[in-house]
Amino acid sequence: MSGRWWALVAVALATFMTYLDNNVVNVALPTIQRDLALTISGLEWIVSAYILVFAGLLLAGGRLADVFGPRTAFFGGLAVFTLASVAAGLAGSQETLIAARAVQGLGAALVTPSTLALLPRIFPDPRERATAVGIWSAVGALALAIGPLTGGFLSENADWGWIFLINLPIGVVAAVIGLRSIRVERAASGRASLDLPGLATSAVALFALTYALIEGESRGWTSAPILGAFAVFAVAAVAFLVVESRTAQPMIDLTLFRERVFSGGLLSMGLWSFGVFGIYFFTALYLQSALGFSPTAAGAGFVPMALLMAVIASVSPRIAERFGSAGTVAVGLGLMAVAIGGLSSAGEGSHYGDLLPWFLLYGAGAGLLVPLTNVVLNAMPPARAGVASGVLNVSREVFGLLGITILGAILSARQSAVGGAPLHAFLEAYRFTLLIAAAIVLVGVPVSVYSLRRTRAAAAASASASASAEPSEPAVAEPVA
Repeated sequence: MSGRWWALVAVALATFMTYLDNNVVNVALPTIQRDLALTISGLEWIVSAYILVFAGLLLAGGRLADVFGPRTAFFGGLAVFTLASVAAGLAGSQETLIAARAVQGLGAALVTPSTLALLPRIFPDPRERATAVGIWSAVGALALAIGPLTGGFLSENADWGWIFLINLPIGVVAAVIGLRSIRVERAASGRASLDLPGLATSAVALFALTYALIEGESRGWTSAPILGAFAVFAVAAVAFLVVESRTAQPMIDLTLFRERVFSGGLLSMGLWSFGVFGIYFFTALYLQSALGFSPTAAGAGFVPMALLMAVIASVSPRIAERFGSAGTVAVGLGLMAVAIGGLSSAGEGSHYGDLLPWFLLYGAGAGLLVPLTNVVLNAMPPARAGVASGVLNVSREVFGLLGITILGAILSARQSAVGGAPLHAFLEAYRFTLLIAAAIVLVGVPVSVYSLRRTRAAAAASASASASAEPSEPAVAEPVA
């Protein structure tokens, strides 16, 4: 196996580790609460601290990758994330654990944009790059499934600290492989500016928005802290737009949002994330509340779906090359919407076998969304790949939080309106919420058809130009054996 593919192994391992920590904690929370005598607030912040810092600093991490090079950002973030994971696994108090989770979020905000920024440089050939992005996405899909399963198994059969300590060997292996195989030069873009005002305003805006979405339901959407957070988000977002429109070297060229491929691709990715995060969260509740699954069994229930998602993700770039990105993504979102609607047929007498076909259909649809990653990355010049990756991941994280928040509010309101026995009320609200989610995801079908409809021709032209022109990507040096 050549050095390029070993480099992909390192990047994929780091991606797996950071994606795993997005959801590995949830099913282990009861055990952590008992062992550390956590308050309810402390319990919430074990999850929120990671998401808050991760989402808040994604754009900043992407910009740092562009300025200092994605390789530097990758190894720096990998070191921070791995060490913070050890601190979290050995934590003896809620304060230490929450602080370690926040530092994990910082490491993930550096690693995640840099992994996608590295792929175009490691794989300058468009066909190889499409395959690499498919594998990268497949690994992320596997992490979504293995996270709840791993968290449930370790919390039930070992010490909960191992849900974090398992990151140590993964991080070390990724670092060793990466140091030998990742050989990329920083793009020659002159003296790049950090754009400190842009970094500050984007971080404040994303912190405020993420905080409001996480805390809104528990504190009340009309409470002073939440309204204040939304106000801070609005002011900081406007300030960011003003700064970016006036600076000589902006983090993001705002004119890109006028391009329907770029803006439509981000919206389609957001709708995908809305469905994935929302369905994972609420269907996990259904499996445990209605079907009586243990945390481990509930996590295992998602594995077939995620395995199929990973398989389809690895081949979806080839499908898009044959049929076009617009059609591929539209079909993927359509299958997801149908599967979500099918899941709404679940009732009190349902069994896992009744859900499995819809899970598999959902996984197949979600796997077809991988070409969106290439669409967004290709819309930015190579020197801005880090920020492009940051924008993509911000869309994914924010829409994912919106999925949990909006669907959660709908479920709670419907449950109160239905009344009756708690399980009956939950099931009625759950089924109604799924229908709403299906309708929202279905919006992505016309969005992707309209916004991505020319990407097949553009990709062919780009591939032809790459074959006949001098290479514009930075050189990749194979490692010395």
